Amino acid sequence: MRYVFVVAAVVVAVLVGWVAQRRRPDAPVRTGWNVPQQLDRADFTRPNAPYLVAAFTSATCDTCREIVTKISVLDSDSVVVQEVEYGRDRALHDRYAIDAVPVVLMADAGGIVQRSFLGPTSAADLWAALAELRGAD
Repeated sequence: MRYVFVVAAVVVAVLVGWVAQRRRPDAPVRTGWNVPQQLDRADFTRPNAPYLVAAFTSATCDTCREIVTKISVLDSDSVVVQEVEYGRDRALHDRYAIDAVPVVLMADAGGIVQRSFLGPTSAADLWAALAELRGAD
């Protein structure tokens, strides 16, 4: 007789848990990642260069290493290329609320982000975007 009450109590507990779980709202859906619209050029090397290509990365990210290799060839007298690695430059990640890597930002002399790339990006797309940006001036 005692077993019947225990089994009944377990069945009721399972049903109550199942109903409570079904009534819980779905988790919120993320609609996008944060990409800053403006940078303070004083936060980066050679702030007087006409263009900045900044790659926000993490040391544990394989795609980030690929991106840094792709953008490094863009460095010139008029284009400063800088890697902003999370472990080394966490303050800049926090300042610009970077919440995903890799993020490549192309900014003009005023720090306005003219082009941005999130995630894996081809070298051709990066080079073309910078050429287009430079050609617009």
